[in-house]
Amino acid sequence: MNTYRDSLDTLRTRLWPRAGGWLSWWGTALASWLPQRWRALLGLTRDRLLLRPLGDELYLQWHNTDGVRDLAQVPLPLDSGDLDRLLGKRLADLPRWLLLPAGSALRRPLVLPAAAADRLRDVVRFEIDRQTPFSADSVRFDACLRQRRDDGQLDVELVAMPRARFDAAMAPLGDLAAVLSGVDVADANGRPLGVNLLPDNERRQRQTSLRAWQWALAAIALLALLFGGWKLLDNRRQAADALEASLRASSGQARLASAQRQQLIETIDGINTLDRARAQRPTALEVLDELARRLPDSTYLEKVSMEGDQLVLIGLSTEASSLVGKLQGSPLWRSPALSGAVQPDQALRRDRFTLTAQLVGTAPASAAATTGAPSGERAD
Repeated sequence: MNTYRDSLDTLRTRLWPRAGGWLSWWGTALASWLPQRWRALLGLTRDRLLLRPLGDELYLQWHNTDGVRDLAQVPLPLDSGDLDRLLGKRLADLPRWLLLPAGSALRRPLVLPAAAADRLRDVVRFEIDRQTPFSADSVRFDACLRQRRDDGQLDVELVAMPRARFDAAMAPLGDLAAVLSGVDVADANGRPLGVNLLPDNERRQRQTSLRAWQWALAAIALLALLFGGWKLLDNRRQAADALEASLRASSGQARLASAQRQQLIETIDGINTLDRARAQRPTALEVLDELARRLPDSTYLEKVSMEGDQLVLIGLSTEASSLVGKLQGSPLWRSPALSGAVQPDQALRRDRFTLTAQLVGTAPASAAATTGAPSGERAD
């Protein structure tokens, strides 16, 4: 269990500093696009007003990302209202820090494990007795992280100041001490070290008056996020409904097209079936040509009927009894036979006959050459 916890701590120690640094850089980059006034309003800027009492005078400095800039030099004592009128609206909203001179506090470098980064002040508190001649309760102290080593350890600087000296440094400010957000110490070049010796319960947040704006903007951002999510969901729902309607319309069109296609296929199949059936029977022209070749000149046809595969001939002939023999052997029909009795017609001196046969197929191209019938024979 301890090994598992140690592994998690090691993983968090290695990954979180990189992730936290990247998030900090990303947030700083985004904030840099906002106007200075907006960044101050949203609490995204680290600008502060430095108060440096020297004798009977108070030096005012503006500390921002570009460095420290001198603003004014005013006599002490000075109350908070006079300072606000002197600074104007823009600078009056900046948090106010007391900047102690270099050498007024003890500075000790420390090397701490990476796990101490989340509770740096608490860890350093136990080092005060060993690093300074004072106890933790008798000093005002803070610690700042200078760098992270490659092995994960932290280079930390402890800054401590005896309470008596701290109270003496605060005394010249008068009522300005009650509105301080922090107390920092200058280095040898006059730049702030980046610590805050003021206890947490005594720190004044100058931007408290702007906290309502911050909450309002946060609420607006949350509402905008919720509205954006709802709008996106509504758009997706509308898109899904439109897609469903389109699919239904396409499905109806597809069913109609499928029915029309099936009807077309059935029509084509019927036409093909009819064409095949017709191809299996000789055409009327072929039958008439074959009859003209086989019937004698003394034979006259009154009617030629082709119904299905049934061929019916009605006519007059002087050789009615021999017509069956003349029609036999044709490739276009089979089983020729007289239907009923031959009836003599005295007026025309011919016999009336009815002859039937079954159609069987189309005559081959060489059929005409094998019949032996003269080309001049025809049926009337």
